[in-house]
Amino acid sequence: MIIDGLPGGGAEKVVLTLAKGLIERGHRVSLFSLRAVCDYTIPAGLDYHVVQDNCRKPWRKLTELSRRASQLDNEIMAEEKRGGAFDLIISHLHKTDRIVRRCPHLDPEKTWFCLHGVFSASYLANRQGFSLWLKKFKTRCVYQGRNIIGVSQYVVDDLKRSFKVRPSHERVIFNPFEFKAIEALSLAPCSLAGKDYLVHVGRFHQTKRHDRLLRAYAKSGVDAPLVLIGKGSSKATKAIKDLSVALGISHRVIFKGFISNPYPYIRSARLLIVSSDSEGFGNVLVEALLCQTPVVSTKCPGGPASILTGDLSRGLAEMDDDSLAAAIREVYQHPPEFSQHSLDVYSIDAICRQYLDLINVN
Repeated sequence: MIIDGLPGGGAEKVVLTLAKGLIERGHRVSLFSLRAVCDYTIPAGLDYHVVQDNCRKPWRKLTELSRRASQLDNEIMAEEKRGGAFDLIISHLHKTDRIVRRCPHLDPEKTWFCLHGVFSASYLANRQGFSLWLKKFKTRCVYQGRNIIGVSQYVVDDLKRSFKVRPSHERVIFNPFEFKAIEALSLAPCSLAGKDYLVHVGRFHQTKRHDRLLRAYAKSGVDAPLVLIGKGSSKATKAIKDLSVALGISHRVIFKGFISNPYPYIRSARLLIVSSDSEGFGNVLVEALLCQTPVVSTKCPGGPASILTGDLSRGLAEMDDDSLAAAIREVYQHPPEFSQHSLDVYSIDAICRQYLDLINVN
């Protein structure tokens, strides 16, 4: 597995969960990180490499992709000399994919690019003219004729439609979850246990739309406090705090920062809210359901609509303040029925089997 780094994000967490699951099922797994940053615990038995780029020359940006591809190729070849050839290579996140595409040593038939987000929302928003054409062209060059994994069907369809990409092979494989581990972690002490509150878990980033979240919360009429778990730049954090003051709800919005184990806060919450413009999959939705916590989410491009089915679909809202406010109020007052909703398709067993099946595709 190859990834740009391991900061506290959803895709990074997925990679480590998948690696741990494969190791526990008897497979040798190497993880090559292109940066030293790591906010997570590395699973026992994982062969972890940091392929750090130390180039400081003035023209380093112009040669970055080819230079880093060469560094990565050399590291992978050295590891294969020690432990034998890899059966499967998975590249995660777009910056990584751009580098992996340039690695001549990596067999295209064994290499799969895993898409964790909706590319048109992430890379084409606010672009026009030549800038729009160039981004589409560069992205198409990375994925054209290659093996693609999407964490939801929408992610794959968006790449094909918006960037005119024709993959060699394509698969939809959901993100994996360790049910027992999440349940155990969720039972840890929680400072808010027994209190009535709503929770949002996610980094302070434009796509998460904390502005929409706060406006909808203010309009919902729900008096229970709103707990924000996550972090962002000082500028982003100030903007969210300033908006809570402007809306007159600052006394009811609790900033908890990044928490390595958010599950006790999710389990104890009255409901969890997702307010994003796009979610490649929506990990926190499944995590909340595993904690038996009702969820409300914008019906944004990506995974939410495929996760919230049946009675849970009452928690789906259109991508505007009023609709999200109404969904918050509805689910808060009338929680959905959980008993009919199976989460087995997200189990680590099921997902590991699907990844291992990729070895025999070509």
